Amino acid sequence: MNLHFPDNYKQSGDAVAQILRSAKTIAVVGLSSNPMRASNDVAAYLKSVGYRIIPVNPNEREVLGEKAYARLEEVPEPVDIVDVFRKSADVPPAVDGAIAIKAKVVWMQLGIENAEAAEKARKAGLLVVENACMLVEHKRRR
Repeated sequence: MNLHFPDNYKQSGDAVAQILRSAKTIAVVGLSSNPMRASNDVAAYLKSVGYRIIPVNPNEREVLGEKAYARLEEVPEPVDIVDVFRKSADVPPAVDGAIAIKAKVVWMQLGIENAEAAEKARKAGLLVVENACMLVEHKRRR
């Protein structure tokens, strides 16, 4: 797991635990309605423990009972975390969207890293988590 903090961030204690405790709304970029996909499993878990989940996928209309949006910029409510389930090469548009909607955190799931996108998000004031599963990290801190 890689953590990237904006310049003005005052780190104290477990930053991931702080992120998970303070977040209420998670936009899941690449969330699939297919229950066999990791994005669906992770989002279903996050919803079951009380997070508001917003699917972001141009190929879906609804996932897990929630209206899906084609792009982050279309989401009509504040988002705390943008959780990215896309190939590393496809992360930059998600970061651009996260910056545009003033999300607080960009979280790239396990196996997903993009140094340039992470640095762009960090410079824009977002916390960045790379290469970590939100489900796993949440369960570790329960």
